[in-house]
This record gives sequence, C-alpha cells and structure tokens, in this order.
Amino acid sequence: MPQIFLSPDFSPRGSLSRNRALSDLTWLRVGGPCDALFQPADVADLQQFLAALDPAVKVFPIGVGSNLIVRDGGIRAAVIRMGRGFNHITIDGTTVTAGVAALDAHVARRAAQAGLDLTFLRTIPGAIGGAVRMNAGCYGTYVADHLVSVRAVNRAGDLISLSAEELNLRYRQSDLPTGWVLIEATFQAEPGDAAALENRMQEQIAKRDASQPTRERSAGSTFRNPAGFSSTGKADDVHDLKAWKVIDDAGMRGATLGGAQMSEMHSNFMVNTGGASAKDLESLGEEVRKKVYQNSGITLEWEIMRVGEPAADNE
Repeated sequence: MPQIFLSPDFSPRGSLSRNRALSDLTWLRVGGPCDALFQPADVADLQQFLAALDPAVKVFPIGVGSNLIVRDGGIRAAVIRMGRGFNHITIDGTTVTAGVAALDAHVARRAAQAGLDLTFLRTIPGAIGGAVRMNAGCYGTYVADHLVSVRAVNRAGDLISLSAEELNLRYRQSDLPTGWVLIEATFQAEPGDAAALENRMQEQIAKRDASQPTRERSAGSTFRNPAGFSSTGKADDVHDLKAWKVIDDAGMRGATLGGAQMSEMHSNFMVNTGGASAKDLESLGEEVRKKVYQNSGITLEWEIMRVGEPAADNE
C-alpha cells in the first residue's frame, strides 16, 4: 500500500489500523495481515473513506469471515469490515431490509417473529452481505428467490441502488462490480404463521446439527455441488452429484494435512482441528480436488473464497 493512501483531509469516525492480522476475524482462524483494516461507523463514514482512498489501492470487504480463507501472507488491500453500523433489520409489511452485517440467522428469526418466511436463512452461516454475494441458499430456496434490491457504495464513494436482476444472481455467484461495498439488502417474504415458522427453523437446526460439524472451526461447505444446486432437504433428493458424495467416493472423508481435515461428520466441510495454516487448508482442498478428478472426472469448484498471497516461505 502506498505511504500516503488517503486524502489528508479524511478523518475516520470508525476504526482504522495498519498491518492488521486477519486470523481472528475468520471462522477458520487463519490469515496474515492486511495493509489496512477499516471498520466504518456508518454509511457516510464508508463513503468518505472510499472517496478519500487512493484509487490504486484495492478494496476487499468482509463481514464475519464465515466463508473465507485468508492466505498466510495476508492481503495487499484495504480490508473493510462491516460491523455494528450495518446490522440493522427493519420490517415493513412483507418487506424485510437488513444491513449486510446482520447475521442470516437473526434475519430469519426476526422475519419469523413478524410472520414472514425467510426461514431458509436460518442455517446459513455468516451475514447478509456474504449471502447476497454468493446467492446463498439451502433446502431448495436461494437469496435470488426473495431479493428485491441492494444498496452499495462504489469505489468513488457514491451510494448506488441495484435491483436483484442487475446482480445476475446464480448458483453461488453474483456480478457485483469489483471494489463496490454492499451496505444493505431488501427482501420480499411470504406471510406465514409465526409459530409454524419457528418450528420449521428448529427442525432445520436439528437436522443441520445432526449432519454437520457445527461445533468445530469450519467455513461451511468447502466446494460447490457439481449438480449446480443446493440440497433440497426432501426425501427424493438425489446425491450422485453432491460434493460430499464425490469426495466420499474418492476416499477423502476424514483426510488430513497438518491441522486441516475433511470432516468425518460431513466430508464437504473442512475444519481447522487446531494450529492449521491457510496453506494446510488450501493444500488439503486442492488434494481433494485432485483425487475427485482422478476418481470421477469431476472438477470440484471452491465455494470457500480464498484471498491474499502465500507467506514468503510458502512460495
């Protein structure tokens, strides 16, 4: 990062630090330092920061770091962590608007209390910003099925509204322009009985906890399903092209490398068993991809986002 990367008249109201390690900000607890970490106080603070930032400096927004491997050498960018100023949830009729730092589970619960069905969000790890970026979904329902619009701040610091159609949401992907920072998303939800919605979420949680390593350090699903869609959770669900199935077929359930392991409980969940480096985790994932390809001819695509650069001794 350049020596002087912000306009001299910019005075942040949020927290700004240099050379900040990111390992404690990700669910997998790995990652080297970023050049700068900015935690904006509110939208205006974010706008002013982006407007003042040297255009040559890359921007990387994060939320709770639930779907992220930061490599051991860190990120050569200004990382923007969306926190308390962006975790609001408001409900107006059948419309739910949530800040990007609002946890998916919290949004699902608040909606259910108001008799609105966004229950699919209840068991998705992380916050709304990541859910929108990745078009998160489960049990056959996706963000794209409910998203109306988003608001974002572009690289020049302008506040922009985008429709769901403009994001071109598809399986685990979207087209948000590089360097833009999401600040909130608006959803349309179907009405439902609050008690019934709560019961459905409790059933979903029980099902998740019985099949996924929720008490371990993981980042959710490691690879996208080769089928191109999430599990439906229904009795007629087909598993042949699920990531966990092709990983099992390649004999990689429980595989380890250093402190990294493909979970014995769910083979598409990678866990940090203690002391894993980002290199351990990524290398194990690449070994899984290699073995799956050798066994089935299927090339698994990462669902976990991997960013940054390796440590000098990893090169």
